[in-house]
Order: sequence, then C-alpha cells, then structure tokens
Amino acid sequence: MLAKTADIPVGGGVIFKEEGVVVTQPTEGQFKGFSNICTHMQCPVSSVESGKIKCQCHFSEFAIADGAVLSPPAPRPLEEKAIKVENGEIRLA
Repeated sequence: MLAKTADIPVGGGVIFKEEGVVVTQPTEGQFKGFSNICTHMQCPVSSVESGKIKCQCHFSEFAIADGAVLSPPAPRPLEEKAIKVENGEIRLA
C-alpha cells in the first residue's frame, strides 16, 4: 500500500520517492498517479503545492490533474503511473 486516500490532500498530492510515483487528488475522490521523474533532465520532482507538481532542478511545473507541463523547460508531461484505489487504500496497479 502506498497510502490511505485520507493521506492525499484534495488539490494536492504526495511524492513516494522509493516507489517512484506521485499520487495526486485533483478533485475530491479523484486520484491520479504520475512518475516522480521530471521530463527535462530526469531530476526527481521535489514538491506538490498549489495544484502543481514542482521540480526544483530547473523549476518545471506540472498539473496535478493530468501531468501536463505548466512551466517549462520540461518538454513533455509527466508519465502516468497506474494506481488502484480500493477500500480507502491506494496501491500501484
């Protein structure tokens, strides 16, 4: 198990470094999984704040809803990671 659904803030997310995934909750009850590796220079992303997944290496930002690039230099969205939400728990699928 990565986390309980209650551990992921609405409008935010949590980075799971060892598992290589960022889990977000863009709207209540909607959970998304993304790679934690920035598409620019393959740095690990560093935070999830204000509806954005942020990379501190070169300040790329990604949308928590779909991983889309909000602020370059990242050339591509974050890769989606399959997650499974069941009985209040979030796991990698």
